Amino acid sequence: MSDPDITGTLGSMGRSDVVAIVQAGGKGSRMDVLTDCRAKPALPFGGNYQLIDFPLSSLHRSGIDEVWLCVQYEAHSLLEQVAGGRPWDLDRTSGGLRFVLPQETSDDDTEDGFATGNADLLYRIRGQIADRAPEVVIVMSADHVYSFDLEDALGTHRDAGAECTVVTTTCPRDEASSHATVTANKKGKVTGFAYKPEQATTNVIAAEIFVYDPQVLVAALEELIGDTNDNNNDDGDTGLGDFGEHLVPWFVDRGKTVAHRMPGYWIDAGRPETYMQAHRDLIDGTIDLADSRWPILTRQPQRSAARIAASATVVDSMISSGAHILGDVRRSVIGPGAVVERGATVSDSIVFADSVIRANASVDWSIVDERVVVGAGATVGGRPRARPVPSEKITIIGMNASVAKGSRVALGDRIPPAGRVRR
Repeated sequence: MSDPDITGTLGSMGRSDVVAIVQAGGKGSRMDVLTDCRAKPALPFGGNYQLIDFPLSSLHRSGIDEVWLCVQYEAHSLLEQVAGGRPWDLDRTSGGLRFVLPQETSDDDTEDGFATGNADLLYRIRGQIADRAPEVVIVMSADHVYSFDLEDALGTHRDAGAECTVVTTTCPRDEASSHATVTANKKGKVTGFAYKPEQATTNVIAAEIFVYDPQVLVAALEELIGDTNDNNNDDGDTGLGDFGEHLVPWFVDRGKTVAHRMPGYWIDAGRPETYMQAHRDLIDGTIDLADSRWPILTRQPQRSAARIAASATVVDSMISSGAHILGDVRRSVIGPGAVVERGATVSDSIVFADSVIRANASVDWSIVDERVVVGAGATVGGRPRARPVPSEKITIIGMNASVAKGSRVALGDRIPPAGRVRR
């Protein structure tokens, strides 16, 4: 692979020299009906939070105050949640939060419209990166649950004189094939990188946080486009795809990519099974959202305290503000303003804001979106035998749907937004 004449020396770096690019524009089709009406990073988490809160809170805690939030699919759902950056002190005149939107231009060398992958998106905004010319660019995804001090990764990047630093974590070996696996030598130099391998040979994966020398990044994108772009292709797809297809392998081949191990908890919450698992980790205390040393900041809903009636039983669950519980809730997360009526049972489930589970209904191993009504005596979901529970066995009911009195939604069924289930 050719080696452009580019120097990547970081030198003395202040945090004001860092631009963070948070990629939050994907459709999130793996989350099925939950992302029919919202961007995946706008999905609720733990009742009062959204997935987008985790990268923005880590950036805030790390002192990084220039953030480019890349949005495209159902952008309105994210714009409302981030409230102009106020919860993270990003609503400022200089730096702060900047929204990067799909656009049409008159430049023949710039692709228009929606990006088709996170590397493709970087190519589309390469001119903006070059014009800003920070010393370092951090590129990160927006659908993962973690807390991480990015200053540690910046230190590794600086000390190694790296062109690219890959933040890594670990996961079960059978889960690793859903990610990019990373191998490194004792000095931290990345020696192997496999994007979603059929058979993973390591449980070390990329946490989808990358630190780049921006000058080399722009050069990489412009060199790669010559290899991937079909000039006769009129659909606007550059062929760059996601980071693991061409971009990071290009950096690894140059020999100046290092790994930085993220401590603590990390999970990709972008599939129903991992989204559910993250909530179970929250319930059992594996995730601590109440750590005052590292608060997860959010646009908090303005609601009264939750109400737990004398008729209620609540076991190993989290009940959000404004919720009213009169029935039986076990190992579940109940969202803001949700109601579980007397005699109803919710177990091993996630119920989003303002949904109502009517009297004597049962909800098991299900994700119930906002403003859903489950009718009296209805049955939603069931008890899957497999552990961990695969996505296809988790029942999901979309936003504003309704389940009629006494009807049944089977284990693994999907009900679209505003759908109606009748007896």
